[in-house]
Amino acid sequence: MFDFLPNYYTMYLEATVTTLKVSLIALLVGLILGIVVCLAKISTFKVLNVIAAIYVEIIRNTPILVQIMIIYFALPEIGISFTPFMSAIIALSINSGAYVSEIFRSGILAIDKGQMEAGRSLGLSYFQTMKLIILPQALKNSLPALGNEFISLVKESSIVYFVGVADIMFTANTVKNATYQTFGPYLVAAAIYFIITSILSLLVKRLEKKLTK
Repeated sequence: MFDFLPNYYTMYLEATVTTLKVSLIALLVGLILGIVVCLAKISTFKVLNVIAAIYVEIIRNTPILVQIMIIYFALPEIGISFTPFMSAIIALSINSGAYVSEIFRSGILAIDKGQMEAGRSLGLSYFQTMKLIILPQALKNSLPALGNEFISLVKESSIVYFVGVADIMFTANTVKNATYQTFGPYLVAAAIYFIITSILSLLVKRLEKKLTK
């Protein structure tokens, strides 16, 4: 059942690196985007509130597969095109940013409002108070949820093979077509995802214990 592995294991290793690379870059970009959207959503500017709310609602209520298809296949019709890898990064980053913004918003809302008032009373501006007092605490409160978001992102990244990114699923399909075996190649792909997410889950649990202490 796994007699194909000696010939294709290097492809799986390279695909695993690609999957982790796409997921990590998307998480970092999504983290920055999420913070910006979160600040826009809780700002006193009505226009920013509306734009951020629309962005979050659209992204959270449409499938990520549709989003990546629009970016890679539909945008070239209006003169905007990206490579498969960049399309994957953009789609996953935009999707992750919407969820990260809500994670951060929950983290900020969990902080006592008196801390904002205390910062302002000390002469700090709204943005200085957010940067120096509120956001560091919100980040600490949100770390476990962000860890879970990264785990979800790794699993969701399996859709990038639809646009030709050589990730784990792309490799599993390539091996299936080359060997005419189905169960083995997909089982190996599932095992790799399981190992990655299990390790990440363990790290998130340890992080939660440290934060609790």
